[in-house]
Amino acid sequence: MKHKLLMLFCLIVIGSQISFAQNQRSTYNFNPGWKLYIGDAKDAEQTAFDDRDWKSITLPYAWNEDEAFKKSIEDLSTGIAWYRKHFILPSGAEAKKIFLEFEGIRQGGEFYLNGKFIGRHENGITSFGFDISSLVEANKDNVLAVRIDNSWTYREKERNSTYQWNDKNFNANYGGISKNVRLHITGKLYQTLPLNSTLKTTGNYIYAKDFNITGKSAVVVSESQIKNETADAALVQYDVEIKDADGKIVKTYSSPAQTVAAGNMTILRAESLVNGLNFWSWGYGYLYTITSRLKVNGITVDELNTKTGFRKAEFKNGMVYLNDRVLMMKGYAQRTSNEWPAVGLSVPAWLSDYSNGLMVESNANLVRWMHITPWKQDIESCDRVGLIQAMPAGDSEKDVTGTRWDQREEVMTDAIIYNRNNPSILFYECGNESISAEHMVEMKAIKNQYDPNGGRAIGSREMLNIDEAEYGGEMLYINKSATKPLWSMEYSRDEGLRKYWDEFSPPFHIDGAGPKYKDADASDYNRNQDSHAIENVKRWNEYYQERPGTGTRVSSGGVNIIFSDSNTHHRGEENYRRSGEVDAMRIPKDGFYAHKVMWDGWVDAKKTGIHLVGHWNYKAGTKKNIYVVAAGDKAELILNGKSLGFGEKSNGFLYTFKNIAYQAGTLKAVSYDNKGLKLSETQLKTAGEPVAIKLTKMQNPTGFKADGADLALVQVEVVDAAGNRCPIALNMIKFDVTGPAEWRGGIAQGPDNYILSKQLPVEGGVNRILVRSTTTAGKINITATAEGLKPGSIALETLPVMVKNGLSSQFPADGLKSSLKRGATPAAQTYQVSRKAIKIVGATAGANSDKAKLSYDDNELSDWVNDGILNTAWIKYDLEKESTIGQVELKVNGFRTKAYPIRILVDGKEVFKGNTVPSLGYFTAICKPTKGKTVTIQLLGSGKEAADNAKIGVEVNGKKLDDGIERVETKSRGGLSIIETEIYEAK
Repeated sequence: MKHKLLMLFCLIVIGSQISFAQNQRSTYNFNPGWKLYIGDAKDAEQTAFDDRDWKSITLPYAWNEDEAFKKSIEDLSTGIAWYRKHFILPSGAEAKKIFLEFEGIRQGGEFYLNGKFIGRHENGITSFGFDISSLVEANKDNVLAVRIDNSWTYREKERNSTYQWNDKNFNANYGGISKNVRLHITGKLYQTLPLNSTLKTTGNYIYAKDFNITGKSAVVVSESQIKNETADAALVQYDVEIKDADGKIVKTYSSPAQTVAAGNMTILRAESLVNGLNFWSWGYGYLYTITSRLKVNGITVDELNTKTGFRKAEFKNGMVYLNDRVLMMKGYAQRTSNEWPAVGLSVPAWLSDYSNGLMVESNANLVRWMHITPWKQDIESCDRVGLIQAMPAGDSEKDVTGTRWDQREEVMTDAIIYNRNNPSILFYECGNESISAEHMVEMKAIKNQYDPNGGRAIGSREMLNIDEAEYGGEMLYINKSATKPLWSMEYSRDEGLRKYWDEFSPPFHIDGAGPKYKDADASDYNRNQDSHAIENVKRWNEYYQERPGTGTRVSSGGVNIIFSDSNTHHRGEENYRRSGEVDAMRIPKDGFYAHKVMWDGWVDAKKTGIHLVGHWNYKAGTKKNIYVVAAGDKAELILNGKSLGFGEKSNGFLYTFKNIAYQAGTLKAVSYDNKGLKLSETQLKTAGEPVAIKLTKMQNPTGFKADGADLALVQVEVVDAAGNRCPIALNMIKFDVTGPAEWRGGIAQGPDNYILSKQLPVEGGVNRILVRSTTTAGKINITATAEGLKPGSIALETLPVMVKNGLSSQFPADGLKSSLKRGATPAAQTYQVSRKAIKIVGATAGANSDKAKLSYDDNELSDWVNDGILNTAWIKYDLEKESTIGQVELKVNGFRTKAYPIRILVDGKEVFKGNTVPSLGYFTAICKPTKGKTVTIQLLGSGKEAADNAKIGVEVNGKKLDDGIERVETKSRGGLSIIETEIYEAK
């Protein structure tokens, strides 16, 4: 009897092993082999529907992609489009779990499998998926049909509500399945997918804790949500394996086996100290592969690979700390669409890396995606290139209530769950405009529930007086803090076409020339490259002056809107936004290089950066100002070996050389430190006459794939006999393409912006075009011709991609390497302390003394104000200790538009007398160094409106810019209101 029982037990165990051993996970690229019809086709959800005449496409693919940059955002086509796909499951999959994962669609979609409705997704942002296990048929042709409506006024079916972020100003409407799709096959005991809204599952969660940055170690935790859909309970062991970037196993560990009952879902968790870690950092996208395995009776039944990185982040003292080093945030507020001409957002993964990598090349460390969550491809790209992300959920321009707020919470929940393993995300953004304290608490609770250990801050725009927010910051002016970091959500939005060098270069654009915008002057949105770069320097320098190390309260930086020209809200002459530091084809403007100089450093700028603005090809007799952006202490201009002297320094980084007479040859700029030691140099050379066309290919580093979705970028230049680009050439170029490729073209100023045209001009001697592969591999030849120029040609070759029954094991990001160019986080401190604040312990005032503390409370939404009478317009501060005062910094109401005559006294002795200067926030009074224990600030007369108040205080659309706190008292002759006062020791 015992023998028979033993035999029976063994058979059960063996049977269990065989059953579970067959349940291995596999994931397929579901992008190939789709059919598209634009319009509402009757019965298109039915399996037998004849779609043979529909357009064959490979995802990701927006059905209205042809209009990207051709039409203004509000004119992008909307309506119904159908997508259909035929596929056959691999042999043996019929007994397993089958899931579809969509990275996102625009806007609402209804999904049918083999004629049956399987679900709906409507928010137009987040990922989602379906369990199709019971509907898919084995060894048969399965048909997935999707009806998508991208109307601007789309309403959620269940709650009959529109979506706040479906907005014609900023959310370019590329309709359809514009993002990647995958098919997953698992056993019935499996690790779930992070698709909360549709599958109600949360996937895995990997994070590190107990960091030792100098010792290069941390405890790595891996958690997976497990679901058992077998008929029996299972004793499951959870194993974790960590491989480094070279594929070497650095650690394996596991948790004790745990019983998971049939039909149950639970979390399995394992953790271990890991030594020798390379920490993810800015410009150092070091990633590990974490393999989490489920084992039953020693047999692996599910295996999941997750790419992630480990970094320590803290948000304190008004600063951001990455791996124990302070990092001043600097970068771009980029439209989440991140789009390209005639393609929209649906680009291959390598092109995402190229675009996002350019941000890092300009020494940006942060991209603040605007209004809605970016797609997974861009998020993973930022992991690889080492670019920190601020990830929004969904928003327009204001707080909301009711269903619309519920929708925002739902999107934030889904986005956090889907993206919490991506190390590049440091900030979760709850709104493009301020939200209430109550709403901030609700959003923070979501983060704490689903990402309590990810080392991320959650906040929103403003949040200056809401303690629950972990970061904040305004737009278009400076905030400072001694507690949570505040960085500007956008600090510059001027526009300028790359084609416009200056008024002396073809096409001779006078700076600011262009039509009005909403009947208002739009000069700031029709800049040339000179003035656009200069404005970038001016704006950034004000933040740089308040960087970490400059006192107890500091600015944590900010982001410039935007990085690349965008098919969104525009104010300039063209029908698209041109405030990018690169154009829509990612060709840099001068502002790109200006940022590269100013941002080269974690906090303090490295002294070796230099850029000579513009070009050196002019008509004889031309005289113009030459501008150099340099991080040194002085800059010299040298023309053909002869010194033209040193430039006039302004705005921290800008050197101006006035009325320089053009002379063909070499124009060199050299920077020096204050001891005269040479730091860096750069030069411009006069190019010869245009003689030829030069073509240069830029493509996937793993090869141009014949998958019907890959793109190659080809740069076209007009060059002289020596191969130098001719910087003022505007030649019209005609292109001819042969071979298995689809022309997508480029963009230039002209009719329909030359979208999809096979002839377009170079601008500044250069342009770029895109060609898309087909599903046929082969050679592609591109020839470029222009009147009077030697033609250029280039050959491309696409590589075959294996697709079987609509499925592929090759993915768009396969083989893409991380960028490690900047190196690991610095071992040394990243900033120098340049001034020390003296603590204020009390204050009295000529009026409203009980509110005097509000002028030094580290809250920029509170202020002290007198009663509008001149003899009460003073405030006296008591210091913690007697000190030698060197500077007093003020943020006054009307900081942007008014100049106030003031004097400052230390223990009754006058140390400063003069006017405040309008700025983006703060005015620093340089005082005669004087020792004392009190500091008095006194108004001497009425504040005066700045001469250009109309320009700096009002947006181009007439909306008044933030200028402090509105006070009637400040309109009186004796009105004085101070938001913040800071007092510093003399050096």
